[in-house]
Amino acid sequence: MPTDESFRDLVAAEDVLLFVNAAITATGQREFHSEAGGQRLSLDFLHAYILGNYRDLYAAVLALDINDHNAALIIRGLLESAGEATAAQRGSEGRLIARRLALLPPPRVYRLIRALRAAKVNNRRTRAIIRDWIAARPDPALDAVKYRPGLKAALRHTHLAPPTEELGTFLFRPAGRAAYATPLLDAWRRAHFQKSALYELPYSVAEGFAARQRVDRGAFLQRIAPQMTRLEQLRLQESAHGHDAGAVRTDLARMPLTRLAGYVLGLAVEDRVKRRTELTGALRAAARRAAGPHLGSWGRVAAVLDDSFSTAASGQKRRRPLTAAIASHYLLEALAAEYTPLWTSGRTDALLAYPYGATPLGLRILDALDTAPDRLLIVSDGWDNAPPGLAAEVLRIWRTRLDPERRTGVVHLNPVYDADDFDVRRLAPGVPTAGLRDAEDLPALVELAAFAEGRTGLAELTAYLETRTRAFLPTPAHTDADADAVPTPVEATP
Repeated sequence: MPTDESFRDLVAAEDVLLFVNAAITATGQREFHSEAGGQRLSLDFLHAYILGNYRDLYAAVLALDINDHNAALIIRGLLESAGEATAAQRGSEGRLIARRLALLPPPRVYRLIRALRAAKVNNRRTRAIIRDWIAARPDPALDAVKYRPGLKAALRHTHLAPPTEELGTFLFRPAGRAAYATPLLDAWRRAHFQKSALYELPYSVAEGFAARQRVDRGAFLQRIAPQMTRLEQLRLQESAHGHDAGAVRTDLARMPLTRLAGYVLGLAVEDRVKRRTELTGALRAAARRAAGPHLGSWGRVAAVLDDSFSTAASGQKRRRPLTAAIASHYLLEALAAEYTPLWTSGRTDALLAYPYGATPLGLRILDALDTAPDRLLIVSDGWDNAPPGLAAEVLRIWRTRLDPERRTGVVHLNPVYDADDFDVRRLAPGVPTAGLRDAEDLPALVELAAFAEGRTGLAELTAYLETRTRAFLPTPAHTDADADAVPTPVEATP
């Protein structure tokens, strides 16, 4: 008989794992089966519940492969409730927050700072953390040009002086100088009246100037291509072809696997057929890179991959579940010594996948188990409907009668958050389920899914999170953010 304490530990572990799945998959946006409002309400409740009951574990989730939306929500929650933390908690949270902020895209951080300002969160720790993040930015002039409103709001909120006097003039009194010594700042000034200066600016800034000055789109894309990031080139290279801007191209083989899979899905089927060699080669190169030291080490692997109509998702998360499935397919191909993919539609060509048909997960799982794999991975939103419930029954009988020794490891990876259940939808009680966003995280998620079988308690999960935290933090060095240092105030910031 389990003791009350062990039962509480199991409940706590289940609560935290439920939150981790949500933090990986949920973004507060509309899904195929749920509206955006329900998603946000469900997610807000989970954050409040875990922060209130398991603060240490809530902060440790920052070290896992969660999405940026939830990372920002966790950071905001920790900073808003700073008065409830002990001195030791403030130190560990400060290090986790600083590390996660360094990995977040700058626009996401600036939106977070504006949210903290609107919520009137301006304690010493918040000011110290924002100050350190701004000080660590590699190019303050680039931030001033590209994220000017966000940087201004951050300096005002924390009462910080701008990094240089010239930068302060640019941010708060841009017409205060006839010229700027910093080339990028002066290019922004000249771009108001000089078209050639556009091509010295980042693409996202130059695009607005080009539209106002009615610069020909094709000519603009051709000349601005060297200023684009790789992701901007990937996003624009197809539309650039229509404007004869051949310079807008990126090396697909260098792109992250999931991002590349999304790009491929955005192409017409006819274009995928024409570019089969190029696209397949790029996807496999990205998959080998993502597999890293695990390349070819997973033995016999079978995968059931969902390409049913529901993988079209929504207008906000267009084809995101199918993107995850395609990226996972190529990664599993790289991880396995012997690989059998089975798509729910019955198709066999992953490159030409598109959302179609029902979701006969049970039938495909039977086919996969017939291959006697070492591992069975199921990538699906969990809506088994052809016939309903067959997948759960197949997996139950397999686990209890045919394979009680667990010779075949079975893991369900779900890329869709179910707002009604506060979790990702599960296929069967005896099969561990983990949330999935980027296929690159798949090996770590399979490891994390082992905790979801209900056979391990809070101590094991806490030890795992501590291990991930140590690997996540660069060094345990003391920082000003740990000590709640007070930033140097600016005397006269407008």
